[in-house]
Amino acid sequence: MAFPTETFYGLGASALLPAAVARVFAAKGRPADKPLLVLVDSLEMALLVVTGLPPLARRLADRYWPGPLTLVLPARPEVPAALTAGTGTLGVRIPGHAVARGLVRAAGFPVTAPSANAHGGASPRRADEVAASLGPALDLILDGGPTAGGEPSTVLDLAGPMPRVVRAGAVALGPADGVLL
Repeated sequence: MAFPTETFYGLGASALLPAAVARVFAAKGRPADKPLLVLVDSLEMALLVVTGLPPLARRLADRYWPGPLTLVLPARPEVPAALTAGTGTLGVRIPGHAVARGLVRAAGFPVTAPSANAHGGASPRRADEVAASLGPALDLILDGGPTAGGEPSTVLDLAGPMPRVVRAGAVALGPADGVLL
């Protein structure tokens, strides 16, 4: 299924079911060595897929969630290995878009959310762009109108000894956030 987020349309499936995760990889033509991020609706739901939320993660979540900041943390052992691309870490965030957040809340479990386009293609801002890119590979497209586009979510790796920006994006982080760039 595809759905709008605060930046682009995402491709969603249960993050906890290996077969569902495999369908996301197949639909996108995504290489197996590229992990998927997941959306959650609360810190409690995040703890279903990550081993903990260190103080810096909690401070950043309090400041930027819901919103386009993805935090990479150690994954729980029961998370499908394909989801993490074998890294043992997982990117999580609470989405700022009402449709995405409502979808995750209604599902009751973490949902994958890579951009809803074929691997290497442009990230879609509209449902018709999703249909043109992935069409038959999808069971459903939730048309929430055009998204804002712009920068994708910022991805911050907090799994190592020092915070590391993996992808600069919609949230500008700096020393005030406890992140040295």
